[in-house]
Amino acid sequence: MPEKRRVSDLEFIALIAMLMALVAFAINMILPAFSSIIKELKLTNENSVHLMVSLLYTGLAFGQIFYGSLSDSIGRKKAMYLGLMVFLIGCIISFFAKTLILLIVGQIIQGIGLGSPRVVTMAIVRDNYVGNEMGRILSFIMMIFVLVPTVSPYLGQSIINLSNWRTIFLVFIVLGLVMFCWIRLRLKESLLDTRRIVFSRKQLTKSVLLVFYDRKALGYTIVLGVFSGGFIAYLNLSQQIFEIQYGLGKRYPLIFAILSIGLGITSFINGKLVIRYGMERLSKLALTSNVIISVPFFVYVLMKDTQPPFWMFMLYMIAVLFCFGILVGNLNSMAMKTLGNIAGMGAAVVGAISTAISIPFATLIGFSYSNSVAPLVGGFAIFGIIALYKFLRTSRLK
Repeated sequence: MPEKRRVSDLEFIALIAMLMALVAFAINMILPAFSSIIKELKLTNENSVHLMVSLLYTGLAFGQIFYGSLSDSIGRKKAMYLGLMVFLIGCIISFFAKTLILLIVGQIIQGIGLGSPRVVTMAIVRDNYVGNEMGRILSFIMMIFVLVPTVSPYLGQSIINLSNWRTIFLVFIVLGLVMFCWIRLRLKESLLDTRRIVFSRKQLTKSVLLVFYDRKALGYTIVLGVFSGGFIAYLNLSQQIFEIQYGLGKRYPLIFAILSIGLGITSFINGKLVIRYGMERLSKLALTSNVIISVPFFVYVLMKDTQPPFWMFMLYMIAVLFCFGILVGNLNSMAMKTLGNIAGMGAAVVGAISTAISIPFATLIGFSYSNSVAPLVGGFAIFGIIALYKFLRTSRLK
C-alpha cells in the first residue's frame, strides 16, 4: 500500500482502538495468573505480586511524557514503532523471568513501551480529524475500547487453562508484532514536517513545569491521582478478593467483566449528562457520593467479624466504580482546560503525574490486604475524602 494512501474510517477506528486496547490487555489479561505466579515463583508474601500491575503503571506514567514529546519531533509512526519495540522487550523479559524481581522489571519495561500507544494514538486522531468528525471517530473508538476489560480476564484464564501463565506474554508479543506491521503497512504518517518540534530536554521540562505552575491543572490532576489509587488497588486485588476470598474460582472473569461493563456504561452516561450539568458539578457529586457510600461501609466492614456478603460488596463496587467512571473523564478534561497551547504534551504530563501519584496509594492498599476487603474499602473512603477536599479547594481558584 503506497504511503500516501489513507485507510478507510472503519480500518482507522479498528487500528487506533486496538492500539489503545493493548494497554488494557497487558494489565487485565495477567490478573487471573496471579495464583499461578505465586505458586511457581514460590512467593512467601502473596501481596508482593500486586507490584506487577502497580509498577507497570509506573512505567506507563513516565513513558507517556517521553513519547508525547518524541512524537512531536520524529513523527507519530516512528514514536509508535519505538514504543512497541520496548513493549516487546518487556514481554520477552517477563516470559523468561525466574524471579518476581525480574518479572517486575519486565512489567516496568512493558509499561514504558505502552506509554507510546497510550498517548500517541490521541495525537494521531487529532492529526486526522477535527471538530464533530473527531468526536464521532473517538466515540466509535471508545465503544471498542470499553469492551476490552470485559474480555481480557477471560482470554487470560483461557490461555492459562490451555497452557500456562507465561504463554500470555507470547500472546502479547504476537499482538505487538501484528500492530507493528499494521501500522507500517497501512497507516499514513499524520504529522507534517512543518509542524514538528525539535525534541529537547528543555522543551520537555518546560511542558512539565507549565502544568505545575497552573494551579487548577495541577489541582485536578492531584485529585485524579489520589482517587485513582483506589481503582488501581481494585485491579491488583480483584483476583484475590473474588476468586479466593469469596471462593468464586473460575467465575472471577465473569464478575470482573460485569463490573467493567458497568464502568463503560457509566462513561457513556457521563457523556450525556456533562452537556446538561457540567463537568465540575458532576465531579463534585461523584466525589461526595463516594464518601457518603464508602465511609459508612468501611465502618461496617471494620465492625463485622466476617466479610460482608458477596451481594453487598458487589453493590458497593458498582456504586464506587460508577463514581470513578464519572470522575476519570471529567477530571482529565478539567485539568486540560487551561493547557490548550500544549494539548498533546499537556495530556501526557497530566496522565503521568496522576498515575505517579496513584501508585503509592495503590501499593499501600495492596500490602495492607489480608483476606479482608477492609483495606480496599478504606482506601476508597480515606483517599476519597482527601480527593474531595482537594477538589473543593481547587474549584475555588480563579
